[in-house]
Amino acid sequence: MTNIKDVAAVAGVSASTVSRVLSGKSYVNEQTRQRVLEAVKKMDYSPNVLAKGLKMGRSNTIALMVPSIQNLIFPDITRGVEDTARKNGFTVVLCNTDEDVEVEKSYINKLKKRWIDGFIVCSMLPGSDHIRSLRDEGFPLVLVNRCAKEEHLDAVIVDNYKASYDAVNYLVRTGHSRIALALGREEVILYRDRLEGYLAALRDNQLPVDERLILRETNGSNSFYYLTRNMLSVQPWPDSIFATSDPKAIVILHALHDMGVRIPQDISVLGFDNVGLSALVEPPLSTVSQPLYEMGVVAATKLINQIRYKDKTGGLPEPAVDILNTDLVIRKSTR
Repeated sequence: MTNIKDVAAVAGVSASTVSRVLSGKSYVNEQTRQRVLEAVKKMDYSPNVLAKGLKMGRSNTIALMVPSIQNLIFPDITRGVEDTARKNGFTVVLCNTDEDVEVEKSYINKLKKRWIDGFIVCSMLPGSDHIRSLRDEGFPLVLVNRCAKEEHLDAVIVDNYKASYDAVNYLVRTGHSRIALALGREEVILYRDRLEGYLAALRDNQLPVDERLILRETNGSNSFYYLTRNMLSVQPWPDSIFATSDPKAIVILHALHDMGVRIPQDISVLGFDNVGLSALVEPPLSTVSQPLYEMGVVAATKLINQIRYKDKTGGLPEPAVDILNTDLVIRKSTR
């Protein structure tokens, strides 16, 4: 097996020079650096990552924690994280928590003992103090999607309140006045923000808040099939339904179709996310588009920057929240 001394002999340099070139932490003149890299390629040399990691105090491995990989927003976020990590020489460990705090704690406790360099967490809940404490323990940490603006933690989010407010205003501008809301779990902060945006838009347009038009999730997105049918069992019907995620909106489209309701002639449907499937359903779903892939890219970039900052200083930089923009994508499910 080729070792670093073999590479050094071929390049005509010392083993320590090869080490400096591969680590990138010390200056080596360009001519020597190229000679070493050519020798590495010629010898097909792969450094012992574990040994190097132990020496450097890290493993070039980061954890990505998601509440459910079946949730259609997370494949794009995951892709953004993985692409960015790979370009920077990092490996990603994907952890699916199933919205279970105990599973989340178990993952964190095990990973902290295995030279994990940092955490990207998409599964934050109000009681997730074990996540908040990661930064206090010195672990680089970035939250994605679920974070209050006032949290003193690095995060990548969208302005859910504003996005929801703008979506309801769009429905009002296009002639809708009885706007129902399909609401996700209110303990998740992004759904609380989307609810507040919905209520504020109704108030600002002098429209009444009708609690009968607020459908609250009971057992996952599929619960909105029966919630929708029950809502339409009495008159008057809403003229539109704003769903706080695309999977909810897609289930609602299914329920309306099975009831013979015309979309959008009888009821418009507007989603939130712009997952890939939203353009493929019938009719294609109008939705609030989140920059999901970009969220993953920004989160991974922020985390890797924290890791490198910690290498240099021994501490973590001042946290910052990145708020990305959303857009309305209008298709055929709204009139």
